[in-house]
Parts: sequence; C-alpha cells; structure tokens
Amino acid sequence: MSADDETGRTTAIPKARQRGPMAGGGPGGVRMATEKPKDFKGTLGKLLSYMRVHLVAIVFAVLFAIASVVFNVVGPKVLGQATTVLYQGLVAKVQGTGSVDFEAIRNILLTLLVLYLASSACGFIQGWLMSGVTQRVCYRMRKEIARKMSVVPMSYFEDHSKGDVLSRITNDVDTLGQSLNQSVTQLITSLAQLVGVTVMMLSISLQLTGVTFLTLPISVGIVGFVVKRSQRYFKAQQEVLGAVNGQVEEDFAGQDVIQVFNRADSTVEAFDEQNDRLYESAWKSQFLSGLLMPLMTFVGNMGYVAVVVVGAMLAIGGAIQPGDIQSFIQYVRNFTQPIQQLSNVSNMLQQMAAAAERVFEFLAAPEEPNTEQPGEELGERGGAVSFEHIRFGYLPSHTIIHDFTCDIAPGQTVAIVGPTGAGKTTLMKLMLRFYDVDGGYLTVDGHDVRDLPRANLRSEFSMVLQDTWLFKGSIRENIRYGDLDASDGEVEAAARAAHCDHFIHTLPGGYDFEINEEASNVSAGQRQLITIARAVLANRPILILDEATSNVDTRTEELIQHAMDQLVVGRTSFVIAHRLSTIRNADRILVLRKGDIVETGTHEQLLAAGGFYASLYNSQFEECE
Repeated sequence: MSADDETGRTTAIPKARQRGPMAGGGPGGVRMATEKPKDFKGTLGKLLSYMRVHLVAIVFAVLFAIASVVFNVVGPKVLGQATTVLYQGLVAKVQGTGSVDFEAIRNILLTLLVLYLASSACGFIQGWLMSGVTQRVCYRMRKEIARKMSVVPMSYFEDHSKGDVLSRITNDVDTLGQSLNQSVTQLITSLAQLVGVTVMMLSISLQLTGVTFLTLPISVGIVGFVVKRSQRYFKAQQEVLGAVNGQVEEDFAGQDVIQVFNRADSTVEAFDEQNDRLYESAWKSQFLSGLLMPLMTFVGNMGYVAVVVVGAMLAIGGAIQPGDIQSFIQYVRNFTQPIQQLSNVSNMLQQMAAAAERVFEFLAAPEEPNTEQPGEELGERGGAVSFEHIRFGYLPSHTIIHDFTCDIAPGQTVAIVGPTGAGKTTLMKLMLRFYDVDGGYLTVDGHDVRDLPRANLRSEFSMVLQDTWLFKGSIRENIRYGDLDASDGEVEAAARAAHCDHFIHTLPGGYDFEINEEASNVSAGQRQLITIARAVLANRPILILDEATSNVDTRTEELIQHAMDQLVVGRTSFVIAHRLSTIRNADRILVLRKGDIVETGTHEQLLAAGGFYASLYNSQFEECE
C-alpha cells in the first residue's frame, strides 16, 4: 500500500497489522527468539571482526570460564574421596581394626572448599570481563548508530520506518548485548563442562562411563525432536503476537473513530480472531517446550538407576569404591545439563546474529556525500538565493521540477504557492541539501550549495514548519534550541518578538514549564509560536515558513502572522502557504504548477492578470461561501 506525498513522491505506508518479527516482535518491540538471520556465518564474522578490539578481554574471559568449570568439575571426585574415607573408617570401626580418620576428612573438605571458592572467583572475574566487553560493544554500536543517523540522507527516513530505526538502536542492540553475554559464556562453559565431566567419569570407571554414554543419543534425539517441532509454533506465536500488538496499537490510536462509527463490536471480533490464533500457537509451543525438561529429567533418572545398579555390582566385586559411585552420580547430572544448555545456545546465537545483522545493515547504509569533507566557506552572509535551470526528480523516471529558474535578492519575502504536488516543499529540501539537484545550479550567496559543507549551508537557514517539533523539556530549553549559547534574557526577548511571552507567563512555572513528550500540554497555536520564537533566536539570514498557520484558528493565525511579519524583517524569506490570504504582503509570489513557474509577481499584479493564481485565490473564497 502506498500514497503520494505533496511532491508526488511515492512512499510506503507501513501496515501495523502486518508487523512481523523485525518490526514489532513482541510487547515493546522485543525481538523474537526464533527469528533467523539472512547470513548467519557472514554476520558472525562481521561481529567477531567488530569485537576484535576487545580480543584480550575476551580471551581472558574464556580462560577464566574454563578455569571455573575445571575447579567445579574436580569437586565431586574430591567429595567422593571424603565419602570413601568415611565408609572405610566406619567399616574398620565395626570390625574393630580402626576408626574414622576425621583429620583426613577435614583436609579433603578444606580442599573441596578451596576448589569451590576458586571456581566462584573465576566465574565472577569471567562475568565481570564479559559484561564489560558486552556493554562496551553496545555503547560503541549505539554511538555509531547515533552518528549514522545524522549523516544518512533524509531520503533514508522517507523510505524506512522511523520506528524501525529506533528498534535497531534500542531493541536490536539490547538483544545483541544480552545474547552475546549469555551465549558466549554458556557456550564455553557447556563445552568445557561436557569435556571435563567426560574426563572425570573416565578416570573413575570406564564401565560406568559406557553406561552413561548410552543415554547420550537418547538425550540428543529428544532435544532435536522437541526443538524441531516446537520451533514452528514459536515462530507462529511471535508472528501472531506482532499482529495482535499492531491491532491493539491501531485500536488505541483510532478509538475516537471506532466509537463514532460504532465499530467497537467488529473491532473486538477482529481482535478475538487474532487472539484465538495466538492462543493456538502459544499453548502448543509452550507445551512442547515444557516437555523438554521432564523428558530430560526422565532420561537422567534412568541413567542414575543404571549407574547405581552397575556401580553396586562393581563395588561388590571391589572394582570401585563407594565414594566413586557417589561422585559418578553427580557427574551424570552434570553430563546431561550442558547438552540441554547447548540447544539453548543455538537459539541465542541465531537471535544474536539476527540483531547484529540489522545493526550492521543500518551502519552500512549510504551516507550523504561530502558530509565531513571541508568545502567552500560562505564568507559574508547576505541571503541571496539563485535557482538556475533546476531539474530534479526523486526517481530517475519521475521528474518533479523540470526547468526552474529564479533569483531572490537578500531581504526579499518570496511566497511559493501552487496545488498539491507542484514541488513547493521539494524546493526547500533542495536548498537545505536534503537532496541534490539532478541538473542546473542552486546557489546561496554566490556559492553552489554542492560545494558547501552541509553544516555550514544549514547554519544559514531557520525553519518554521506546519508540523511543530518540541522536545520534552522546559519552554526555555525549547526556545534556546535555536541558539544554545543564548542567555535567559535573549530567550525571553525572542519570545516577546514572537508574541508568546504573554501565554508563557500564564503557565505554571512560566518559562520553566515542562512540555511533555508529545507536547500535548500546550495548544497547537502555542506550539507554533514557540517554534517561531526559536527561529527568532536563531537569527539566521534565510527563513523558511512552510504552512506555519494551517492548523490553527483565526485568532491564533493572526497572532502567528504578526510574529512572522516581524520575523521576516531583514531576512530572505520563503513562505509556502495554501491560505493565499496570508501572503498578500509578499514582495514576490511564485506560482508553481507541475514543477514549473507559471506566474510571478505581487499579489495585486497576479490578481489583475486573472490567471492561475487568481483562480486559486478566488476558489478559496468560493469554498468558504
């Protein structure tokens, strides 16, 4: 599904109800565990290369993880020695040939204590090192994503959902960090524990080890059977969960419309349908995954029984000590546990790779050319703008502006009017180099904008848009955004010039009144006046006013118009307006139609000519009648 914007550019409209795992995932946008990357090996290779700067810390974390497992694995055999000494002492005491050697038991238990303390210490150091590596990787990724957001072309955000970009810097990086920390540690410890337990079991009894190994194919078969069948239900669960979340989000946002058109019942029915699908997939996935633990426990218990039976026979024959049987039983438990952990690691690695892939995709996105390269300096800033045979199209096959030529002198107020799709906003985007022209020249103060660093070029412009943007913070901070070095007095002077000082003093706290995240605690007109005050404070030679009065009432429009009249004094101003009554005082009016200037002149001249502008102007009053 798509729509044409004001410039004729075709843009995709995201469907909330079609949100898949990458866009929505689960509540809060959490990524699904079953999502698979497109290039698993390639992404892991990129991630390993990305983490190369932390190689020393990772190597030490792996070594400490292995050491922790080694100390922990040796423990049961040492404990078995204490059991053997106790057993032999009790037998000797019953036979009257000796007594229990408590000194030897004490030494063995102290050795065991030292082993477990060493294991815990190594585990703590490993966790500390790996957590540090993970957080530094996440910090670096977020920093690079934030930098990338400021250098990718504006067209990227028109072609990609802003929520998707936000998900990459929050959900994907968080998922990557959590999975990286857990998967690397668990992979190393599980493999080390599997090898270590096998060695210790072989050192105790080859026969009992053989009995234990008989349960290995059964365990692997059970894990593979359950995971293979539960995987598709988990995937279905997350897909339907994304659809449910999308529908809930739509229903909350459109609740007024739903109530007005009496569609509450049909909305509930649609939700119930999705909810039923979620129920079906959720209980199947949870049931199958819940089977894994009891089945593995059953296999483990069968292994214990077999070990006890065979071990008892060997003990009777004198081939093994009772303490060794106790140690071996502990090793059997430690042998089945890492097998299950390795299956979990596989899912975490898939999840980590999928998150990393999305982050690397954004970091590899094309950047605006010459973003950080030095270029010409503007020098004296007068505000002269010249369009010379400009040609531009968002797509090579769809030209929006065909041959636009116009010279604007410093200090002129130029109004740009025309029907939707004529290319009015496109001209503003070209001036700010959100896009570069396909042909011709666009100059500011005699400099081709393509030869100017974007930061220097944009420092020439102030903008007041139809869609006001205020951030969470005080009114003073929002106005000061135009000039971060401005004093409180300069901020208040700008507010008075923009005719918003009066209403600011009526708010609790005045200039320190806190605007919420959606700026919904101030009216639309007040928001617009604050943005005008911000532009006044910026005090730049070129001003762009894009439909600045279209969303307000007549009284507020009058206030905004007075503020704008003061704002344009001494500046080159471009005013885009559909309400033609607001541009009657413009020094020059450019009438655009399909990307070309069809008329130019003052308001009176164009009305007297009786052309396209006059028909646009008169049609507005006919609509009012």
